[in-house]
Amino acid sequence: MTDFFKNIAPIKYEGQDSTNALAYRHYDKNEMVLGKRMEDHIRPAIAYWHSFAWEGGDPFGGRTFDRPWFDKGMEGAKIKADVAFELFDLLDAPFFCFHDADIAPEGDSLAESSKNVRTIAEIFARKMETSRTRLLWGTANMFSNRRFMSGASTNPDPDVFAYAAGQVQTAMQVTHELGGANYVLWGGREGYETLLNTRIGQEMDQMGRFLTLVVEHAEKIGFKGQILIEPKPQEPTKHQYDFDVATVYGFLKKYGLEKHVKCNIEVGHAFLANHSFEHELALAASLGILGSVDANRNDLQSGWDTDQFPNSVPEMTLAFYQILKAGGLGSGGFNFDAKLRRQSIDPADLLHGHIGGLDVLARSLKAAVALIEDGTYDRVVEDRYADWNAPEAQAMLNGERTLAQIAARVEKENINPQPRSGQQEYLENLINRFV
Repeated sequence: MTDFFKNIAPIKYEGQDSTNALAYRHYDKNEMVLGKRMEDHIRPAIAYWHSFAWEGGDPFGGRTFDRPWFDKGMEGAKIKADVAFELFDLLDAPFFCFHDADIAPEGDSLAESSKNVRTIAEIFARKMETSRTRLLWGTANMFSNRRFMSGASTNPDPDVFAYAAGQVQTAMQVTHELGGANYVLWGGREGYETLLNTRIGQEMDQMGRFLTLVVEHAEKIGFKGQILIEPKPQEPTKHQYDFDVATVYGFLKKYGLEKHVKCNIEVGHAFLANHSFEHELALAASLGILGSVDANRNDLQSGWDTDQFPNSVPEMTLAFYQILKAGGLGSGGFNFDAKLRRQSIDPADLLHGHIGGLDVLARSLKAAVALIEDGTYDRVVEDRYADWNAPEAQAMLNGERTLAQIAARVEKENINPQPRSGQQEYLENLINRFV
C-alpha cells in the first residue's frame, strides 16, 4: 500500500439523499436494469494515461501535478502501478485501459521498451489475482515519440512502419496475456499536414496493410477480443485518415476488414468531427461496427479535445438510447478517457471526477430505459416511416421496380405528396420528460 490516497475509504453507493462527496448517489452496480446489472450495462473502465501519466500541462504551461512516480523511470512505473490499483479498488472499478508508454518508460531500443512493458504487465497480473479489476483494452502509443511525427503505419519511412509493428506485437501480446477484452488502434498521427509532401493513396495502403497484419496476428496468438479503431479528426494532424465512423467504415470496406474490426467511439472526437456522440453511435450500430466507447466531454467554447469528465445527463441519455437499441456494447465498455483540470491537483480530485462520471452514466442509463419502456418516442419515429411498409414502397426498395415504372405510377395515380411535420420540438420536449 502507498499513502497517496491516505485516509480515503472505498467508495460506496449511498443513494440520492447522501451528502457524502466521496460516495455514489446514483451508480449502484448491482441494480437490475432491463434484466441486467447496471455495471454490466456500463462496463466502466479507468484510463491509465489520463489518471496517472498526464502531468497537468497545457500549450502555455508545463506540469502542475506533483506525483511521486514522475521522473523515476522503472521504479516510478512500479509506484504508479501500486497507486493505480489502489484507485481501481477504491472506486470498485471493474476495468481499466492502458497505452504501453503509460505503464512503462520507453527504453533506448524496441527490445528495452518491450522488456519494460512486460515487467509492469507482470506486476499487473499479480495485482489482478487479488483485485476484481480486469483489462477492458490495451493499445500502443504510436504518436508521442518524435519518430512518429509523420505517422506510424502511414509514415514515409518503412523503418517507422516496422518499429510500430514491433510495438503493437508487444502491446497486443500483453493485452492477450492479461485477458483484455479488446485491442484498440488509436491513430493519433495517421494523417498528413500538407499535400505538398504526401501520397494519400500510398499512405492509405500502408495503413490498410498494417491493420491486416494486426488482425492476422491476433488470430495467430489466439486473441479472441475485439479489434477496434478509434475515429479521430484533425487533432493533432490536419487531415486524419480515421476522421469519423463513416470514414473508418469506408476504409475498412476498401481493405476487406469490415467483418474483423469495429469502432471505439469517443464523445470529444465526435464533436471535433462536427457530429453528435449519438450520431456516431447510431451510424456505427447501423453499419455493424459499434464496439466500445470513450466517455468524456469537450468544452464547447474550445476547438480542442479537452477530455473532461462527463456531466451531461441529457447528452448521455441519447447515447445510451442508441446503445441499448443496438443491443449493448458486448465486450466493449465505457472507458473514462477523461483527465482532471490542471488546477485539480489533489489525489481526491481523481475520485471526484470518476464518481461524478459514473453517477451521470447511471442516471443516463436509467433515463434511456424509461424512454424505451414508455414507447412514445419509438412510436413517433415508427409512424414517420410507416408508409415504407406498404407493398408498393417495399417493391421500390427491394429493386422490383425500375425508375420508369416508378415514374409511370406517379403519373397514372396523380401522386402529389405534401410535406409532413418532423415534430422536432415535440420530440425535444418528450426527451426532456425523461432526463
